Amino acid sequence: MASAPKKSRAWGLAAKSEPRWPASLAVLIAAALNFVLPARYAVGPGWLEGALVVVILIPLTLAAPRRVPNEQRWQQILALVLIGVVNAFNVASLALLIRELVVDSKNVTGSHLLVAALVIWVTNIIVFALWYWEVDRGGPDGRLRESHGAPDFLFPQMITPGCTVPDWTPGFFDYVYLAFTNATAFSPTDTFPLTPWAKTLMTGQAVVSLIAIAIVISRAVNIL
Repeated sequence: MASAPKKSRAWGLAAKSEPRWPASLAVLIAAALNFVLPARYAVGPGWLEGALVVVILIPLTLAAPRRVPNEQRWQQILALVLIGVVNAFNVASLALLIRELVVDSKNVTGSHLLVAALVIWVTNIIVFALWYWEVDRGGPDGRLRESHGAPDFLFPQMITPGCTVPDWTPGFFDYVYLAFTNATAFSPTDTFPLTPWAKTLMTGQAVVSLIAIAIVISRAVNIL
């Protein structure tokens, strides 16, 4: 008697590769936002972050336009460095903004504050979407392996497999949505962190978002 087919896992393999361009576009948007940031909150010249992003992104895009199982180690390291660069610039801008509010609040204008806080908040969403995408189950290449690790995030499709395609796996936009909801609710909504790494990342994102929003609210109250 033939054995019954194995039941498909909702967090299995949906494809043999995943395109890099959505994440690359998100990185470029984050770098472009730095040009909108008031100069007093930027680290170094306005073009510095963009130049670093392009220098790292070009070899990654040329060598590996798609994320595949068992990709080379240097590609994984460069991807993490790229996210770290954008993250570092954004945190530094937030620190400069807080410092000016504490030390020299009289020179802070409402327009500059609003623009800076909005740029930092949006960049924070992009950065952590990238972190989630790169960390969950070992990253895009790890999720594409037959023997991928346990998930770091529990998506609704993983516990209700009947509502999605067989062997569903999260894509970059799923992590963008996760980052956006965490930045607005400051807590999990429909997707839950399962591992210490995931919980640490979500906590860090919520802290940055809360500070950025609290700065705007406090200044607005002060103006009123």
